[in-house]
Amino acid sequence: MFEKEKEAILKACLKMKEYHLISLSGGNISMRIDENHYLITPSGMLYEEMNIDDIVVVDEKGNTIEGIRKPSSDIDALLYIFKNMKDVNVIIHTHQPYATAIGLINDSLPACLVTLIDAVGDRVNVAPWSKSQDIGMGKLVVEYAGKAKAVILKHHGVVTYGKDLEEALYAAIYLEEGAKTYCIAKMMGEIPELSEEEIKEEAGGWANYGQ
Repeated sequence: MFEKEKEAILKACLKMKEYHLISLSGGNISMRIDENHYLITPSGMLYEEMNIDDIVVVDEKGNTIEGIRKPSSDIDALLYIFKNMKDVNVIIHTHQPYATAIGLINDSLPACLVTLIDAVGDRVNVAPWSKSQDIGMGKLVVEYAGKAKAVILKHHGVVTYGKDLEEALYAAIYLEEGAKTYCIAKMMGEIPELSEEEIKEEAGGWANYGQ
């Protein structure tokens, strides 16, 4: 079932490794097919060793419909996000270092770069710590999402999301690029922030971008 979607998830997993958003088997990707079918990467497997049969198909309660692997240990949190954010069809969870580092000292990552605004939409809020592998992570993502396509989890990592795989993946990659730039600039001095009006104006910057 859903071979095309599973193949796309595998390619996105390798992109996460290519852009240093995860190490070894960290993080996960999940996708809503419909209200009764969700695809979730397996727990604790190296991405470069996975094939499409390792992607697990589950129902809205987390019961396995297809697959022999155990789904990600974050399954309860992921399904909570899908249930409460109806416009989200893909969720990516990473442990990307620069954005996670900002979450240790800031309450948010300001929307201070055009690529960050274009891909993520707004400042990225930092949610308080919650136990890993717990539904609480999903509850905090929903609570702290704001207008952005990402939430930084304090002492943990990042969750990005979008209407499709590309949107969620671009949010994760450009969030890390923006966080890295922010960290470098912070070492040199104070960082000027854009006004709400400027952020709003830039937020449509990708409307005519691409082919």
